[in-house]
Amino acid sequence: MIQDAVKVSSNGIALNSLNCDPDPSERLLKPLSAFIGMTGEMRELATVVSKDIYLHNPNVKWDDIIGLDAAKRLVKEAVVYPIRYPQLFTGILSPWKGLLLYGPPGTGKTLLAKAVATECNTTFFNISASTIVSKWRGDSEKLVRVLFELARYHAPSTIFLDELDSVMSQRGTISGGEHEGSRRMKTELLVQMDGLARSDDLVFVLAASNLPWELDSAMLRRLEKRILVDLPSKEARRVMIQHWLPPLSNSGGVELRTDLDYGLLGQETDGYSGSDIKLVCKEAAMRPVRKIFDALENHQPGNSNLPTIRLDTITTADFLDVIAHTKPSAKNLSQKYTAWQREFESV
Repeated sequence: MIQDAVKVSSNGIALNSLNCDPDPSERLLKPLSAFIGMTGEMRELATVVSKDIYLHNPNVKWDDIIGLDAAKRLVKEAVVYPIRYPQLFTGILSPWKGLLLYGPPGTGKTLLAKAVATECNTTFFNISASTIVSKWRGDSEKLVRVLFELARYHAPSTIFLDELDSVMSQRGTISGGEHEGSRRMKTELLVQMDGLARSDDLVFVLAASNLPWELDSAMLRRLEKRILVDLPSKEARRVMIQHWLPPLSNSGGVELRTDLDYGLLGQETDGYSGSDIKLVCKEAAMRPVRKIFDALENHQPGNSNLPTIRLDTITTADFLDVIAHTKPSAKNLSQKYTAWQREFESV
């Protein structure tokens, strides 16, 4: 209880915690031969699902994610701390079993999931529709059941359901009727989620969706925390641009210099997602490179002396010109996510 959760040291009170330091080596999984209670068919399906387990540490740290401070805090509270400090998360404080990350494309939802895999070195199942949807009758629901059994077997585990709307859209809304196999698969997924809520297994479901309004209401109820991963703020955009285009960088022995007003560019990129900003920075970096292609192409193959390469400095005007020709991919969707957040938010 409380006495077990804390210990007195010379420096005061410290929590007992599990060692959750990221392990850079390849993850070693328990052999499937010890997977008790499974038929031969189920073991074959377990082999299929096991292919989507991250064996290598993604090596994405929290500091690698620029901005999204509120989302990072909630993800840590829901996923990381219950594993680090299990003594605190009992009874009414039992850890959350499901969390939904939703928001515009390219805002860092998958990056947050990889940070979870890195932070506590859990068995990380990276699941998409192709993993659990089968053309064979009855296999989809079996794959879902095996997935959750495997997660318990390899616990502590995180099941990351990417693009959740592709497998868990609202039931009964498809014109002409929903396919029976799809209904059974969705029902099995809901049943397994209920099973997690009633158990003490260290298995957590982390889901991501760009279209949360298409998700089935029964699934939303089981995803207890629903966090909007929104477009980056002005300050986050400024930091991103400075990260991708620092004043001086060296790539392949070629120096790339910039003379940028980062504050102004952070302001001018309103409505751009993190991936949009990376794309703009890449295009801005390519512009001085394009100017030297002619010199490189005219170089004689037999001449070992390559021409000296000096790239032009990237200026604020260059960057603004790139912005004028590279439009944001999800700016018009922001209001729709905010409206959905007002109705279904759970943080």
